[in-house]
Amino acid sequence: MKTRILLIFLAAASALRAQQPSVPDLEYGRAGEISLKLDLYLPKGAGPHPLIVWIHGGGFMAGDKRQIFWTPLLRETERGYAVASVNYRLSGQATFPAPFQDVRAAIRWLRANAQKYAINAECIVVGGESAGGYLAALLGTAGAVAVFDTFPMTNSKQSSRVQGVVDFFGPTDFLQMDAGTPRSCEKPMVHDAVDSPESRLLGCNLQKCPEKAKIADPITYVSKDTPPFLILHGTADCLVAPSQSQLLYDALKAAGARASLHLLPELSHGDRRFISGENEKLVNEFLDSVLKR
Repeated sequence: MKTRILLIFLAAASALRAQQPSVPDLEYGRAGEISLKLDLYLPKGAGPHPLIVWIHGGGFMAGDKRQIFWTPLLRETERGYAVASVNYRLSGQATFPAPFQDVRAAIRWLRANAQKYAINAECIVVGGESAGGYLAALLGTAGAVAVFDTFPMTNSKQSSRVQGVVDFFGPTDFLQMDAGTPRSCEKPMVHDAVDSPESRLLGCNLQKCPEKAKIADPITYVSKDTPPFLILHGTADCLVAPSQSQLLYDALKAAGARASLHLLPELSHGDRRFISGENEKLVNEFLDSVLKR
């Protein structure tokens, strides 16, 4: 039954995507032989339109820009927002900071081409789930940190700052992922293992490269100038413990940044129950508060 419901849900999402005016497979950069691409969904009207950039999950090892977890995102064009869904290098292709440099390059490309696509370059919110939520959070806290500019890219004069972040159950402090696992989890993932998604991302066993893990941690860069965050996480998440979002939220509040954390009872990692009218209202209210100026 669950499989049938999921298939119906995905089919409906696919049909909705097909109705959107879109510009697929736009190349925003290259990394050697790898073409980095994004899909753009545009609302009707002259614009300029505020922009929502979505980053897919997949444990840094898998996933694609066409797989949008937050399916209500595709309805945002009806509310006057442009939407971009981006790909980035996976851990089998390159280690950190490569995927973060990629999504920064995507933001810069979108700003450089804002006039062409009727985008408001000063109104950009980034969101994502799991690994995508992590990259979105890192864009929010470290979008302008110069240490990550070592990767050659075009549009280097454009800013990679964003004006807001929507983070669905993304990890933050890799070194504390195992310690925060809910007691109800019977067979939790061991993130400290050498073959864990986070170890593969960093290219090292987490506990043997704590300095690199700290550089990769969005919390490291939190300041009073960090843009607003909306964070959603399930309390029954056995892949990325809800304590990860709590750590990020606590750091944001301590720095004086605007942040809201919603811990949703009994929801697991990637739970389809995140997709609800109540949560859609919550996300839309956040988007409007940031993007409608």
